[in-house]
Amino acid sequence: MSNLLTLLRDSLAARYAIEREIGRGGMATVYLARDVRHNRPVAVKVLHPHLAVSLGPDRFLREIQIAARLQHPHIVPLYDSGQAGDHLYYVMPYIEGESLRQRLEREKRLPIDEAVRIARAVAGALDYAHRHEIVHRDIKPENVMLHDGEAMVTDFGIAKAVSEAVSTSLTQTGTAIGTPSYMSPEQAGGEATLDGRSDIYSLGSMLYEMIAGDTPFTGSTLQAVLAKLFTEPVVPLHQRREDMPEWLDTAVMRALAKRPADRPASAAQFSQSLNMPIGGSTPPGMPAGSGAVRSIAVLPFVNMSADAENEYFTDGIAEEIINALTKVQALRVASRTSSFAFKGKNEDIGEIGRKLKVATVLEGSVRKAGSRLRVTAQLVNVADGYHLWSERYDRQLEDVFEIQDEIAGSIVRALRVVLSEREKRAIEKAPTENVQAYEFYLRGRQFFHQWSRTGIQFARRMFERAIELDPNFATAYAGISDCCSFLYMYWDGSRANLEGADSASRKALEVDPELAQAHASRGFALSLKREYQEARKELERAVALDPKLFEAHYFFARACLQEGDLEEAVRHFADAARVRPEDYQALLLMVAPLRGLRRTEEAMATLTHGMQILLRHLELNPDDSRALYLGAGALMQLGEREKALEWAARARASGETDSMVLYNVACVYGLGNMVDEAVDCLEKAIQNGFGHREWLDNDTDLDSLRGDPRYQALRQKL
Repeated sequence: MSNLLTLLRDSLAARYAIEREIGRGGMATVYLARDVRHNRPVAVKVLHPHLAVSLGPDRFLREIQIAARLQHPHIVPLYDSGQAGDHLYYVMPYIEGESLRQRLEREKRLPIDEAVRIARAVAGALDYAHRHEIVHRDIKPENVMLHDGEAMVTDFGIAKAVSEAVSTSLTQTGTAIGTPSYMSPEQAGGEATLDGRSDIYSLGSMLYEMIAGDTPFTGSTLQAVLAKLFTEPVVPLHQRREDMPEWLDTAVMRALAKRPADRPASAAQFSQSLNMPIGGSTPPGMPAGSGAVRSIAVLPFVNMSADAENEYFTDGIAEEIINALTKVQALRVASRTSSFAFKGKNEDIGEIGRKLKVATVLEGSVRKAGSRLRVTAQLVNVADGYHLWSERYDRQLEDVFEIQDEIAGSIVRALRVVLSEREKRAIEKAPTENVQAYEFYLRGRQFFHQWSRTGIQFARRMFERAIELDPNFATAYAGISDCCSFLYMYWDGSRANLEGADSASRKALEVDPELAQAHASRGFALSLKREYQEARKELERAVALDPKLFEAHYFFARACLQEGDLEEAVRHFADAARVRPEDYQALLLMVAPLRGLRRTEEAMATLTHGMQILLRHLELNPDDSRALYLGAGALMQLGEREKALEWAARARASGETDSMVLYNVACVYGLGNMVDEAVDCLEKAIQNGFGHREWLDNDTDLDSLRGDPRYQALRQKL
């Protein structure tokens, strides 16, 4: 065992259980460890001794503190940093997967659409960091991790600290030989002040390598690479790869301009240039004429049955297709809430695509008559209104699962998406073999989406009927668990609901241990029971099984917030927002933990961004009470008091006896220092079933009520 490994194990034993070395690079040695406090795997990176000596602990920790502010779905966060003896270290989450470097070593070059997707993810991370005045300075494949199909940038802040400390960084022993291949001319020339355009050059070099198989300039020595960097033009990509579209070649060449002024002004602008223009040459895997790569909205299918009661079945088919497509990592799928806002509206496909920011739209109809079923479906290209695919299915009712699978598969083929084996199995997996049980399940989903106490109670009954017909219907058990959890959390804090959530989620996992929804439901139920360690395990498993399952990230964030782990709450709310960009809830709920962490500037930016999304949601769903009361709280924090109170009144009018509405309106009043009104609302909420004393104790929105005797009396009732 090395002396360093022994030192680390002894020095960090109280926080990190060091297991083994897992990597070594130009700046640091990396160890796999377990965070003792949070019981999670982490990567502990220890700077090489010569860098630590040159850098010193003060400068290192200062740069780390700046970088630790970054919270973005495509940035690997910094958990911790410190000093062990003479060694400086920093701690990040352990990312299961591989680096982009490992991928390129194995495959040499990538499919063009995948290279573009990775580059856009990195550009998004850089744009966010640049807006926080942080330049990475070392963008290269070694610093991009590929995890569950997503690209994540690591080591923000480290290169800046090292380069400021080591003036001869290009020739310093131990510095990675490959790094100069990605350096901008101004960085290689030793300029002290760099801006985001230097990172854009590095990203351009990395994208060039993903497409061509080599960096723009290669050589046997550092000096040879640098000489070419300063004196030679970049060979255009179309000369390196035959299937290179002109628009992409132009975008990459602009990023690789030798003068910073000739490059895109921002990483966001560069990312935008990686969107294929309408009428441009189509690279493999991209839909023709799409303004956004592989994005789709599934509209609610039209009920053509004689019986209007079959609406639940029609809606259910569309929702199940949404759920299937969401499991495909390469597709961005508009949520049910967004797509179903167009139900019953005769709106132009182009306008729907613009509002939902998708390139394609699926629409269809269902006619159900006895045991016969006719389903039609058309996939429409938003840019020009042409059909990319269409089909009609005349089948028996028991073929409904096969029809849904065929539709999802046809969409995937039309958009030229390559499925992994796991994605293929997920799409093809039928939730039950009993069609009648499935019909009850679809009725339950329809009630569940009404998002009211009565609706959730009816949904639970429908899921229970489904299970009576098929005792092995795992998704229905997960549905029961969620109904019980939401009833307990918002409307009826009884022990019976808590136990119902616990037993149903346990049964769902017994039936199907690989069902992501079941693990998410189990984690949600356990968090309500305050069994946080077990809840984390279940939610981590849900995310691993289905990284795009919004509920897994959202429940995880709520559990962390309830536990008081603000850093983790922020991270998982950010993940939820990444998975479902049109969702306002995760962003608005993220504001409280950000403020608790005293990240005030970031909290205000998140609040503003969340409100922008919420306003778009209300355009489509003007009577959504949850959007109204969460928006009212946001408006109060933004100083728009009169409008906040107007929205709160609208929300309250829609649910005068709804304890969830009453509690949240009380929070709006609390933010506005309207103590009497807030206490009145809380009193009515408790009368109507609200029962969570910890919410009253820990919700910062209610801080203005703490000294009021009526408020203290209410606490004692719970």
